[in-house]
Amino acid sequence: MTRKGKTIEAVWSGTWVADRLGVSLQDSGDGPRLTELLGLALRRNPKRAHLLVSQVLGKHVPQSPELVYGAGFGLGERVRELLGEDAAAAVVLGYAETATGLGHCVADGLGLAPYLHSTRRPVAGVEQAGGFEEAHSHATSHLLLPEDARLLAGTGPLVLVDDEFSTGNTVLNTIRDLHARHPRSHYVVVALVDMRSAADRDRLTAFAAELGARVDLIALASGTVSLPDGVLAKGQALVEEYEARAERHQPLRRSSSGAPGEAPADGPRPITRVDLDWPAGVPDGGRHGFTPAHRTALEDALPALAGRLTAALGTEPGRVLVLGNEELMYAPLRLAKALEEAGAAREVRFSTTTRSPVLAVDDPGYAIRTRLVFPAHDAPADGPGDRYAYNVRGSDGAGFDAVVAVVDSVGDTPELHTGLLAALAPHTGHVVLAVVPSYTPDRREPKPIMTAPTEQTEQTEPTGSPERTESTLPTPREPLRGPAFSSYAPEDVGWLLQDFSDVELEAPTEEREEAIQAGGAHYAESLPVEYQPSPQYQELYASALAASAVRVARAVGTVTETVLAERSPSPVLVSLARAGTPVGVLMRRWARARHGLDLPHYAVSIVRGRGIDANALRWLAAHHDPADVVFVDGWTGKGAITRELKVALQEFPGFDPEIVVLADPGSCVPTYGTREDFLIPSACLNSTVSGLISRTVLRSDLVGPTDFHGAKFYRELAAADVSVAFVDTVAAHFDEVADAVDEEVKELLAADRTPTWEGWAAVERISEEYGIHDVNLVKPGVGETTRVLLRRVPWKILAQRGAGADLDHVRLLAEQRGVPVEEVDGLPYTCVGLIHPRYTRGATGADGKAVASK
Repeated sequence: MTRKGKTIEAVWSGTWVADRLGVSLQDSGDGPRLTELLGLALRRNPKRAHLLVSQVLGKHVPQSPELVYGAGFGLGERVRELLGEDAAAAVVLGYAETATGLGHCVADGLGLAPYLHSTRRPVAGVEQAGGFEEAHSHATSHLLLPEDARLLAGTGPLVLVDDEFSTGNTVLNTIRDLHARHPRSHYVVVALVDMRSAADRDRLTAFAAELGARVDLIALASGTVSLPDGVLAKGQALVEEYEARAERHQPLRRSSSGAPGEAPADGPRPITRVDLDWPAGVPDGGRHGFTPAHRTALEDALPALAGRLTAALGTEPGRVLVLGNEELMYAPLRLAKALEEAGAAREVRFSTTTRSPVLAVDDPGYAIRTRLVFPAHDAPADGPGDRYAYNVRGSDGAGFDAVVAVVDSVGDTPELHTGLLAALAPHTGHVVLAVVPSYTPDRREPKPIMTAPTEQTEQTEPTGSPERTESTLPTPREPLRGPAFSSYAPEDVGWLLQDFSDVELEAPTEEREEAIQAGGAHYAESLPVEYQPSPQYQELYASALAASAVRVARAVGTVTETVLAERSPSPVLVSLARAGTPVGVLMRRWARARHGLDLPHYAVSIVRGRGIDANALRWLAAHHDPADVVFVDGWTGKGAITRELKVALQEFPGFDPEIVVLADPGSCVPTYGTREDFLIPSACLNSTVSGLISRTVLRSDLVGPTDFHGAKFYRELAAADVSVAFVDTVAAHFDEVADAVDEEVKELLAADRTPTWEGWAAVERISEEYGIHDVNLVKPGVGETTRVLLRRVPWKILAQRGAGADLDHVRLLAEQRGVPVEEVDGLPYTCVGLIHPRYTRGATGADGKAVASK
């Protein structure tokens, strides 16, 4: 860059310390250079004077929220790749206070993993599940306070996340403590930078061998810090010198509260308090555990939360800093990222306050340019003390136009206003206060660690136990059957659902989409208006069925024979309503036709982000051996429901979490009829090919603690129903494909069918390439694309170049809704449907047509 005709080279923010103390960083490995990720500073600490200051952590240095989140999320993706299928059983543990947000982001990247971070805040009534010491830290004791101790009691991989590894002592102390309580075979250690010496690396290797466990390590970059002799004493002397200089040249005066800070020149400025309307039941962080269901609920709510902050900031806010508070890092980071993505300000940055005292030196080659000091405002258990916010006020007098201070309700005290907020006021034109409710576990009602708040039960024994008294079994006691509920024969399927036929649940597609993306609703709380096919579309469905019935019959036979050979000679089929139900009916028909078996078949509800119907599982456990239960779905897209099921069943031991599907184009499951992405005709329609049953509904005012989820029976659509006709048409080809099925099953039983999850990887790539940044809005495969066109607000369709008749119905629906179809190369699917990423009726038109598709 240039200034007054002179070229100014960027200065590494560790130069000041390096020049004075001889400290240097040496890179090793293939990652980013350490100087790109770290600066250097000094602190008053008797054990280690120098401080590695991360440029991507969002702690001491205000940084782009997208960059901060992306660093942790990317590490989580690498962990998921390392663990493979074991990722579904992993638990992520972050370290307080610095890595609480980083650990959260790693858990997000890992996928459906629960998260817990250590804490230095004791909480009355919450039993400690572990603890350890951090030797070089300014505050050493870490507590582990999960709401449910079973979170750390599993045998799956434990992922430990810290911002840096210096000696590895903290990791060893953690593993030693937890392994003594709950041994496991695999630990993964994750950090932004690995700065251990060779001796420290050898020590961790020896420790793992002694433990008899595997320990893997993943970091963005690695290297070492070179520390000359006497560096500690020299560093302490520099700290004393510059602190004394600061006292002489920049005298501070104490406020009446005792808070050090510069006095405002023009008196106190008003504070804008914003009511976030934080989503009920979502914890403020991972102190007591944070589940995938919590994560989904927060993500659903983020657009609305960001909207309230945007309104509070007003027009043209310029540069905005979202400032978190000590361990409260993740919630402010997600709020900051949502503001950044929404374009709410010219520039959005994120950082947090800290307990760590660091010397501030106003020099471009030093990582901590400015420092605000204020008293603790949350009545900490270790007594009162100073807290710090770094690089908030600009060294040249220019700071942020607005600062959004995010605290939890425990810290919303009078001392907050006379301390932190008063310290901020002189350095910004506008202070906005956003308070997140502090989450305190209700010890009277232990909650399942994987279940969303709307699905809590009142039982006191472990949630997964199949033993239930009659009074705690869900109602109704028996499954619903046709013809009273559904157009299938009563022996074909029993629905473990409530009948909501008399409840008004439908809303226009565009209205639902806007509410869902605005965070005001979950997709399972309402129903779309059922699409009624035109005569042209009905003809297309009939043609598709005629063309693919043999192909479907062969896939039905293949998946059923594989289940009988590998899973159970007498399986209990449990289809995921409703796309899985026609497949379950067909599998039952095959077993009866080819083997004379009369297999039980039930349909249950599973909801993305909220899990499977826990009461339905309890009913199944009370009536059948869970080991015989085989969960059935129609197809895999990116595998979200596959992951959801695996996570949910961790709370119900005895059930096999491996789902079986007719088609697995995403390579997400080992048991399938085919991995080709072809048109399954049942995907072309809604209830009229699924027994006249709606998609399932989960709403807190309708579904009580012991109730099944619900659905509607559309009796009024009987004239258009083809459910039984579809099954009969496919079943008529069973004899024709029997020999081919036998040969295919022999090959499959001998083959390596390990899922590769290539579909998930493709979805993530598409999400980024098309600027969507939300995998939930990318629906891969013919079946999922059809659902997008029938039930959501589509943005565009990606079609494999040269795809043939399998996409005729997709092209017709896209034409009817004004949605562009873009032919592309290199898709692992025949097509992919993209939901409008920022839907409002103003963006796409009140009729739902994608008039704005750029």
